[in-house]
Amino acid sequence: LRMLQVKLIVTGDDFGYCPRRNQGIVDCFLAGAVSNVSLLVNGSAAADAAKLARRYNIPIGLHANLSEGSPVCEVLKTNSSLLNQDGFFHGKMGFRTALSKGLLNMSEVKQELKAQVELFHELTGHLPPHMDGHQHVHVLPEVRHIFAEVLEEYGIKYTRVPIEPGLHNCDWIPPSLMDFYLGVEEDSFNTVDVFTRHGIRWPDIYIGLSTMGKNMSVSNIWSAIDAAVAEFTAKAPSPAQPAPERRTVTIELMVHPGYPSVPPVGGCGEGPDDFSQSWERLHELQTLIKPELQSHYKTRNIQLCSFKDL
Repeated sequence: LRMLQVKLIVTGDDFGYCPRRNQGIVDCFLAGAVSNVSLLVNGSAAADAAKLARRYNIPIGLHANLSEGSPVCEVLKTNSSLLNQDGFFHGKMGFRTALSKGLLNMSEVKQELKAQVELFHELTGHLPPHMDGHQHVHVLPEVRHIFAEVLEEYGIKYTRVPIEPGLHNCDWIPPSLMDFYLGVEEDSFNTVDVFTRHGIRWPDIYIGLSTMGKNMSVSNIWSAIDAAVAEFTAKAPSPAQPAPERRTVTIELMVHPGYPSVPPVGGCGEGPDDFSQSWERLHELQTLIKPELQSHYKTRNIQLCSFKDL
């Protein structure tokens, strides 16, 4: 594997969720532990996050949100199929239920996604180089087609396809969560053709479900990367002429570092959720900035970068 160059995008999700999340992600970026961020434009601290990204030159993309908090499209804030009876998005599982019952109007999904791209542009001064879905809504049936259309319309090249190698062997993930992850994986497999048809790209490897929250450790990240790269190179077609040229493999590691939210500050309209208030965010932050993780990247010829460096 020595001839292999690995480009690793470490994406801090949920930038803009609250001031303490923003601070944690910035601290990680300045420590060289996060190389890219994904902005929730309906987050309560989104404008502040965009300013921080500009100040510290942090590569930033869009974390499209259809499941938590309030829409950003004015027309959809009062009367829309995307809202529950409390006037907020349906939630991580609620969104999936409403979708499976055929209750969601896809033209409203498109309206909201476009409004989020426009707001991102307004906040940052540029279009997002990459765009993915909060709670992986972008790979869901029907939504995946709309999502792909919006990316193509705006010329957004990159997304995330959450198919994680070795996920099935992670026996530390509780069954209920594993069921959710396997659903995300199946939806992702069914999305590949759709995104491909629309000319959308994504890194060779995705990691992040098996390393989330309390499950994150330096050794966990190392072994996830090493196993994924080994599997990828085993599958990759070997060139007829094994020239000494360097082959490059790209990886996105999804992370959620931050200092825990303190209610009522934070969230996307309804206040911060449990994961956001938990010590697990801080645990991710503390793990990611460990010097032994950084030195591991160097010895393995792993270069941290963002989507615009691919």
